Amino acid sequence: MENMAHKYVTVAYSLYTDNEKGVHELIERAPEEHPYQFITGLGVTLDAFEKHIDEVAEGEAFDFVLTQDEAYGPYDESHVVELPKNVFRVNGHFDNQMVYPGAELPLVNADGNRFVGLVVEVKEEVVVIDLNERLAGKDLHFVGKVVTKRDATNAEIEGTLRMLSGEGGCGCGCDDCGGGCGDHEEGCGCGHHHDHEEGCGCGHHHDHEEGCGCGRHHDHEEGCGCGHHHE
Repeated sequence: MENMAHKYVTVAYSLYTDNEKGVHELIERAPEEHPYQFITGLGVTLDAFEKHIDEVAEGEAFDFVLTQDEAYGPYDESHVVELPKNVFRVNGHFDNQMVYPGAELPLVNADGNRFVGLVVEVKEEVVVIDLNERLAGKDLHFVGKVVTKRDATNAEIEGTLRMLSGEGGCGCGCDDCGGGCGDHEEGCGCGHHHDHEEGCGCGHHHDHEEGCGCGRHHDHEEGCGCGHHHE
């Protein structure tokens, strides 16, 4: 097996999983012209994903399945919580433009770890939030190609470490964060860090109000709680 410690890798892939009806369907993709870029050995991707990519040489194709235990584990009903609606207020009013069933709200805990909460239901007094990973309880089928595999530069490693520590950056660990640096179609699901448009629910850091009630520590603006930045 090739030594993958601190390699700069780009991969093009399509990700499939079974939907609630048992139909195997495409849920996201990173095309070859805009591949996913990451530095190995730094915990950026799922361990099992990186292990499979370890075995594939540059230019070669891959086709593998991560079981739910290798990916995000089983779906946990206890991670579905109810938060008071008053923590989602903006200027004294409930923020129904950003908080609605199906919306994904980025959250950050005291350790700087980033989460995405899916709004399941908006009730009279509470908002039901699902804190499970989007692909929890699912096997992940990756089909694609290793586009690039080489030793990572010190600058690329340092850039990734800064991103992981919350100091900002594009998150891909590459020297030039121009077009295609982690720019994927909606969603990823494999533990990658990407740059998305505002409000996509990918886990960007936003300012929150203290005490939103979700069990995570946030820095919030008065009455927000929704995970997006307000002036």
